[in-house]
Amino acid sequence: MKLNEIKDNEGSTHSRKRLGRGIGSGSGKTGGRGVKGQKSRSGVAINGFEGGQMPIYRRLPKRGFNNIFASDFVVVSLARIQAAIDAGKLDAKATVDAAALKAAGVIRRAKDGVRVLADGELKAKITIVVAGASKPAVEKIEKAGGSVTLLSAPAAAE
Repeated sequence: MKLNEIKDNEGSTHSRKRLGRGIGSGSGKTGGRGVKGQKSRSGVAINGFEGGQMPIYRRLPKRGFNNIFASDFVVVSLARIQAAIDAGKLDAKATVDAAALKAAGVIRRAKDGVRVLADGELKAKITIVVAGASKPAVEKIEKAGGSVTLLSAPAAAE
């Protein structure tokens, strides 16, 4: 068999149904939409309408809000950092910061900063500069002989 001899299996493809092309086609005039009414017209989408019954989005209670000023940190575990060091992507002797983590492929983007969590073990002695770190993470880094510098949060606009 050659590439030019490949074809679809019998019955696997169907030709498009051409609506509204005369009564002889079997789907002319109304084009399978029935007769008259809102749903026979074009541009109609009745999403969320439940026929006069109170819709679900009104029956259920609403709570809370989305804080548009909330900080969105990228979470990195100690295990991910150690894996990057073991793979040779991250230099343990250099300062580990958001730019270094991004270059090593540990994070995709820094967002509002990097927060280190204590998941996993850290064997390497590293100096890390991040926006946040959990207490157990700081303890593990210092136990391995490293140090943690936390970046000061940006001052709130007056």
